[in-house]
Amino acid sequence: MRTEAEDVLSGLDPEQREIAESLRGPVAVLAGAGTGKTRAITHRIAYGVRTGVYAPERVLAVTFTRKAAGELQGRLRGLGADGVRARTFHGAALAQLSHFWPMVVGGAAPQMLPGKVAVLSQAVESLGIRLGGEALRDVAAEIEWRKTSMLGIDAYAEVLEHRAIPSGLTPEQLVELHRSYASILEERRQIDFEDVLVLLTGMLEAEPSAAMQVREQYRFFTVDEFQDVSPLQHALLGVWLGDRDDVCVVGDASQTIYSFAGASSSYLLRFGSQYPHAREIRLERNYRSVEPVVRLANRLMRDRPGALTLTAVRTSEKAATTAAAARDAAAPTFEWFATEHDEAVGVAASVADAIAGGVPASEIAILYRTNAQSERFERALQERGVSTRVHGAQRFFERADVRQAVMLIRGEAKVADDRPLFQIVSDVLRASGWSAKAPEGAAQREKWEALGSILSLVDEMPEGTGIREFAEELVARQKTQHEPTLEAVTLSAIHAAKGLEWGMVHVVGLTEGLLPIAHAVDDEAIAEERRLCYVAFTRARDVLRLSGAAGGARGGRAPSRFVAEAGIIA
Repeated sequence: MRTEAEDVLSGLDPEQREIAESLRGPVAVLAGAGTGKTRAITHRIAYGVRTGVYAPERVLAVTFTRKAAGELQGRLRGLGADGVRARTFHGAALAQLSHFWPMVVGGAAPQMLPGKVAVLSQAVESLGIRLGGEALRDVAAEIEWRKTSMLGIDAYAEVLEHRAIPSGLTPEQLVELHRSYASILEERRQIDFEDVLVLLTGMLEAEPSAAMQVREQYRFFTVDEFQDVSPLQHALLGVWLGDRDDVCVVGDASQTIYSFAGASSSYLLRFGSQYPHAREIRLERNYRSVEPVVRLANRLMRDRPGALTLTAVRTSEKAATTAAAARDAAAPTFEWFATEHDEAVGVAASVADAIAGGVPASEIAILYRTNAQSERFERALQERGVSTRVHGAQRFFERADVRQAVMLIRGEAKVADDRPLFQIVSDVLRASGWSAKAPEGAAQREKWEALGSILSLVDEMPEGTGIREFAEELVARQKTQHEPTLEAVTLSAIHAAKGLEWGMVHVVGLTEGLLPIAHAVDDEAIAEERRLCYVAFTRARDVLRLSGAAGGARGGRAPSRFVAEAGIIA
């Protein structure tokens, strides 16, 4: 007779089940793209809770974005592991720093700086230097890299010969900018994003009583995306653990794409050296993509350090949900255009044809290396009447029209109302400006689609759900950034697309100078660009289309080397 705990293990493949049953000691999960790593680690935690090995309040699951943490939290809640905390490194660190600061230092913790650029502008002015916005952002990135790499300013000055200096600055001026920035923060009693981890790590190392409290609270750790941890994050994890080893790390060296911010896959690849008795489990069954996409990704990363060899579980026949998708579930294609304008027009035509053939707009994405590339594709799609959303721009629940609609729905929930949920919600949304017919104009249509997506959530609710439960669901989604699906084509930089997937993906700008980017000149930088390309390829479930452009008569650019490495062209 099956127990409730054993029910958690049902539906897992052999490797996922091995992970779920490995509840104690150090565990390294090497998980390729689309192999179900989130499923494996959430079921592992839930199995630990249900068997009584884990007290839920003593488990901390750490990941890198609030959205990923929200997804983890939601899945754990659905598996009956409600008390488990899922947080980002910074979220967990900020809570602990705010708690311990009054006891250890006295008074309230320093104020968090919302962004570096405003302070850097003052630092630049005080030094009599003139810098544009792009250069200021580059300096901010250098400050982030220095701190996450755990380098003081003097140590940073010694490694500058190996760093790209932001345009308009000498190495000496850059170092002075770091000093001036630090001085302004100290005068204002402010800290930035990275200082949260720096200060907490130092505090826990210096104050045994504070470290003991943290270790009493959290006994079991799971760290997702471990290939992207920085030296600073790794140091904080070490302080959290102390002399214990109940930690499960999950990652894929081939998806290390944040080296510019201090991330290093070395901690993942050397985990067995740090913990010689660690159990290592590989997830290489790809459940996301059809075999031609998986084959392409494998070719691109063949013989690279830490690369896994994926095996496609899905077939082209099983992959397609529409006739159009079925026709296209074949080998990825590469198209070369004369100009970037031609590429945008060609991609927009392909997208429009796919939508006309029955592929939902929400199942299509266009991925690019830099945000500056998005505008031409957005314009070309709008000219064809295709709705778009730029991923990473404004979050859904931060939109003013969405906030107002949620507030009205919460207000409606305070009044007894026996009408069907769909009628109540649609009436509230009409009061916010929604109508059954799509309006003209891009801005109005964007608002219409956002409000309509709230109405579409009604269909996802269990039968008999009332307005009060629906309002609670919206609030829960708002807190975890669990956004509803918008019927629009997604435009996204590849970095922002990590962890996401679509039925049809266009990877654009596969041109030398764009991907790999022009400033990637040494082997290490090119390897990072290759991994970025791999991440882009593996976002596609059914259809992967690649393209690039020569740049016109004066361009003369060549196709990206990665297209040849993946076996698309000779």
